[in-house]
Amino acid sequence: MLALPKPVKRAIAGPPVRRDGQQLDLDIQLLLRLLTPRRPQPVPPPEQMRAGQSFVDRVVAGPEEPGVRREDRTVPGAVADLRARLYVPPPGPDVVDGALLVYVHGGGFVAGDLDTHDELCATLAAESGARVLSVDYRLAPEHPFPAAVDDCLAAFAHVTAHPVEFGAAPGRIAVGGDSAGASLALTVARETSRDGADPAGRPVFCLAFFPVTALDGHTRSRELFGDGFLLTGEAIEAMAGWYVPEAMRDDPRLRIAEGDLSGMPPAYVATAGFDPLRDEGEHLVTRMREAGVPATLRRHPDLVHGFATSLGIGVRPRQAVAEAAGALRTAFALLGAT
Repeated sequence: MLALPKPVKRAIAGPPVRRDGQQLDLDIQLLLRLLTPRRPQPVPPPEQMRAGQSFVDRVVAGPEEPGVRREDRTVPGAVADLRARLYVPPPGPDVVDGALLVYVHGGGFVAGDLDTHDELCATLAAESGARVLSVDYRLAPEHPFPAAVDDCLAAFAHVTAHPVEFGAAPGRIAVGGDSAGASLALTVARETSRDGADPAGRPVFCLAFFPVTALDGHTRSRELFGDGFLLTGEAIEAMAGWYVPEAMRDDPRLRIAEGDLSGMPPAYVATAGFDPLRDEGEHLVTRMREAGVPATLRRHPDLVHGFATSLGIGVRPRQAVAEAAGALRTAFALLGAT
C-alpha cells in the first residue's frame, strides 16, 4: 500500500491530520489507519502487548541493512547474564575506530527485545560508523523497578570496564535508547556522572529517541496526542503501573528531568510532534541546558511515537534515524579531535 501513488494513499488515509500547527506524515497516517481499531480497545495484558509489538515491529522494520555483521553475546546484568547483540558496520572509510553505542530498547518497560530493535540498531551502526551493542534487560511486571535500571547499570559498567571485548576504545563509549529505553539510557548517563563516580565508567554521549521522563506526567502533548496516535494515555498509565510499585513512584531515578543534571554527557534528543511524550522530552532538554549540559533537541513534527523502529514506513522515519546517527558520528569525531 505504501507503494501506491500519493493521491490513492490520501484517499485511503483520509484528509490530512493537522494538530498543534503540525501535519502528520501521509505514510504514518496510512499506517495508523490500518492499525487503529474502529472501536476503543482495552489495554492488553503484558504478554499480549509483547506479542503485538513484536508483530508490528516485524511489519514496519523495513529491509535489512546490508553489510552489517551481527554477533550474539551476553553481558552481566544485576543478577544474571543478559542477552546482547553486537552490530559491526561494514568496513570502509566511514568506520569510526573504537566507537561504541550501548543501546537500550524501548517497549514501555514491559515489551521489546533484541529482535524488535534489530533493524534500528543495524541502521544506527551503518549510518554512524560506530559499533552498536544492543542490550536486553528484565521486563515488568515480572521484574518491576528497579530491575531494569540495575541491569542497564551493570551492563554498561561491564562494557566500560572491558571495552576491547566489544571492539571499543576506553573513553569512546556512548549510551542510547528509545522511549523506555531512552529513559534507562538517560538514567545510566546521570547515575554514572554523579560526583564520585568513576570517570572511566561514564558515557561520552547520550542518544535519546522520544524519552519518557515522568511516569505521571500531565503535559499538553499528553492531552493532545494521548489517543489515536499509536501510543495512548491509557497504555502509558497501564505500563507505569506494571513497572513501578506505588510506594516507589517518587524515586529520583524515575524523574530524570528533576534534580541535579550537571555533569551529564552531551545529548541528542529526538522527539515526535504527534507523541504524547513530546513535551516531557523537550522539557528535559531545557533542564539539561540550564545545568550546563550541551543538549541538542530535534523535533520531527510530522512523526509519531515509535518512529525509530518504523524504518519501512515511507521515508521520514529513516531520515530521522539517519539524522540521529549523524549526530552520534559527529559526537565521536569531536571527541577524537580533542
